[in-house]
Amino acid sequence: MPPRARSAWFRTLGQLALILVGAAVLGVLIGYPWPVVTFAALGVVAWHYWRLRRVLIRLTARQRLTPPLGEGIWNELDRLLHRSQAEMRGRKRRLIEMLRAYRAAAAAMPDAIVVVERNSQRIQWFNEAATGLFGLRYPRDIGAPVVQRLQPLQLAHWLASGRNAEPLEAASPWNPAITLSLRLIPYSENLWLLVARDVSRLLQLEQMRRDFVANVSHELRTPLTVVHGYLDLLDPEEHPDWAPMLAEMQRQSQRMTQLVEDLLTLSRLESQDSLPAEEIVAMASMLSTLKREANALSQGRHEIAMDDLAGVDLFGSNKELHSAFSNLVSNAIRYTPAGGTIRIRFRPESAGIARGAVLEVVDSGYGIPAAHLPRITERFYRVSTSRSRESGGTGLGLSIVKHVLNLHQARLEIASEVGRGSTFACHFGIDRIRRRDAYQDAFADTLPDVLP
Repeated sequence: MPPRARSAWFRTLGQLALILVGAAVLGVLIGYPWPVVTFAALGVVAWHYWRLRRVLIRLTARQRLTPPLGEGIWNELDRLLHRSQAEMRGRKRRLIEMLRAYRAAAAAMPDAIVVVERNSQRIQWFNEAATGLFGLRYPRDIGAPVVQRLQPLQLAHWLASGRNAEPLEAASPWNPAITLSLRLIPYSENLWLLVARDVSRLLQLEQMRRDFVANVSHELRTPLTVVHGYLDLLDPEEHPDWAPMLAEMQRQSQRMTQLVEDLLTLSRLESQDSLPAEEIVAMASMLSTLKREANALSQGRHEIAMDDLAGVDLFGSNKELHSAFSNLVSNAIRYTPAGGTIRIRFRPESAGIARGAVLEVVDSGYGIPAAHLPRITERFYRVSTSRSRESGGTGLGLSIVKHVLNLHQARLEIASEVGRGSTFACHFGIDRIRRRDAYQDAFADTLPDVLP
């Protein structure tokens, strides 16, 4: 107990004792000690109830009351209540100011922000940008179902994903010329933030970049072909002094030609939303081709192993899948020192073939530092520039692999450790798996019935 409150408490006890002693003395003098003490005690109780009533009035009153002066325990209680109320009003005022500042900041943002109630999926609040991007109006749309108000956007299934909802790109329901990037951010148990950003300009710039790369790559094809052709006509034996220069020129022209071809391939993949033609890809033949290409590229410098454990085929584009798998195999050979091991493995998912299949390329090469793994599939991103140039890589192989897998609704997982090698795994879902005819009879009991 604080010293001031303790002092007030003892002062009040002392006053009570003095009153009772005085009443007893007075009662003895007039010959009625107990009735006088009783009336005095009742008076003290009545006075305390009256002070308690004043405290209740102070607690329930909405106006600010100045505490009375005095040194008793009730005066100290009034003073403490007054101080607590003042502090509470100060905290409330600061919270209101902070809330106003946050709402003003949210209202001023160029991104549309909509606060959605989780269970009912009704709109609780939105900023001014939501009016321009979604067409929401205040106060008409407050409390309205967000799925209904944002039609024709298909948001019901997306909102049902909750915390697992991926960013969604869609045309604005208010202005179809605007493309929005939607994100769902759960920030409490009952409320979500629906954030929408206008990415129309970014998409236009991205399309311009793709067109520029495709056009430049296409235009470079003809002069490179001419240069390469003239270099082939030059015989190093007729000009021995030129032999080293001609060999370097041919090597560099071939590297430039490969770079142009990779750029054209990547531009073509980026411009596709789906595969133009799909077929059953015979994985036994595909794995044999990959091993043959790996042996040709390695020229006996590595140990090449192949495991076909899945016993199924894939459904997709044979050309695109071969391009992706071949890029992974060639990268493994380029970045694995002589004497290393490259293993090509086609196996079921860890949970069984009913969950999908995985094609892995495992090497014992240099490995990739963990800091580079998030960006390793970006175009032209290199972990080691000098080593990439020595190996002849273009920096586009993994980007091509990522886009090919996206078109097949597959994903690429990379695990690597410096000095111990890397594993590149292509995970295909059950929708991309087909029964292999050669295995239908021998493994009829092990293949799931869900496979076509």
